[in-house]
Amino acid sequence: MKKLPALTAALLLAGALITTGAQAQAVRPEVGKPLQQAYEFIKAGKGKEALAKVREADNAANKTPAEVLQIERMRAAAAQRAGDNATAAQALESIYAKVPAGEQGQIAEQLAATYAAAKDNAKAGQWVQKAQAAGNNSASLKQLQSYLQGASGDYAAIGKDAAAAVAAAEQAGKRPEEGDLLRLADAQMRTGNKAGRLATLDKLVAHYPKKDYWQVLLSQLQGKSGFSDRFALDVMRLKLATGNLGKTDEFMEMSQLALQAGNPAEGKAIVDKGFASGALGTGVEAERHKRLRDLANKQEAEAKA
Repeated sequence: MKKLPALTAALLLAGALITTGAQAQAVRPEVGKPLQQAYEFIKAGKGKEALAKVREADNAANKTPAEVLQIERMRAAAAQRAGDNATAAQALESIYAKVPAGEQGQIAEQLAATYAAAKDNAKAGQWVQKAQAAGNNSASLKQLQSYLQGASGDYAAIGKDAAAAVAAAEQAGKRPEEGDLLRLADAQMRTGNKAGRLATLDKLVAHYPKKDYWQVLLSQLQGKSGFSDRFALDVMRLKLATGNLGKTDEFMEMSQLALQAGNPAEGKAIVDKGFASGALGTGVEAERHKRLRDLANKQEAEAKA
C-alpha cells in the first residue's frame, strides 16, 4: 500500500513545530538543533539519517514534556520516511497519548495509515474507528477505510458507509461527495446490486457530469432489464451529447435509427460526423458506409422537396 497523504501531513507538522518562533524558544539548542537537522534530512528523503539525529536529540538530559513531544513527532516523520513502520507507530501512539483531544483524530488517522502500510489491517481498522470517534471525517480517512474494507472483501460494509454518507449529504441539502458516490457504485457492482448501482450512477452524472461517468451509465442503461428499443435513439443522442459516440458501429446504428424514425436530417448529420471523424468511409466496410451516406442524402433531399 502506498503511503497516504496523512504521512506527509506528519512531516509538515513536525517541521512547523520546530521552526515557528514561539515554539522554537521552548526547545533548548541541544534538542532543537538535531531536530532541525533531522527535518532537513527528511526533506532530502534520508530517513535513516533523520532518525539518527532524532536519537541525538533524545539523548539530551532533563527534557521537558514539550521537548519530548516534539522529539516523538519528528521520530514518527523520520521513521515513516525510512519505511520503519514499527518505530513510526510507536512514536505516534506516544504522541496520541500526549496531544489535546482536538488533535487526536488526526494522529489516529496517521496511526491507521501506518499500520495499513505495515499490513496490520486489524490495528489499522481500530485506529480508523478511534479517528472517527474523535471527529475526524476527512476524505483521506474515508479512502483508507474503504481500502481496509476492500482488502477484507467487506463490500457490503463499504456500501453501507457510503450510502449513509450520501444520504446525510442529501438530507442536509448538500451535493454528495464524488468519492462517496464512487465508493457506493463500486460496492453495489461488487455485491450485484444492479438497480442500486444504476440509481447511484444517475446521481453521479447529475452532480458530476463527466464523460466517463456518462459512458458507464449509458452502457448500464441499455443493459437494464425491461429496456425498450424505442429509447435506443435517445441513448445514442446522449452518447453524442456527452462525447461518448465514436465507434464506427455507433455512427452506423445512430444514423440508421434516425432514418427509420423519419429524421433524415439527423441521420445525414450523424453520417457526416462519422466521415469527418474517420470512423466511417475507411476499412473493409467503407462501401457500406458510402451506401448509408447516399441513402441519408436521398431521404433528406426527398424531405425537402
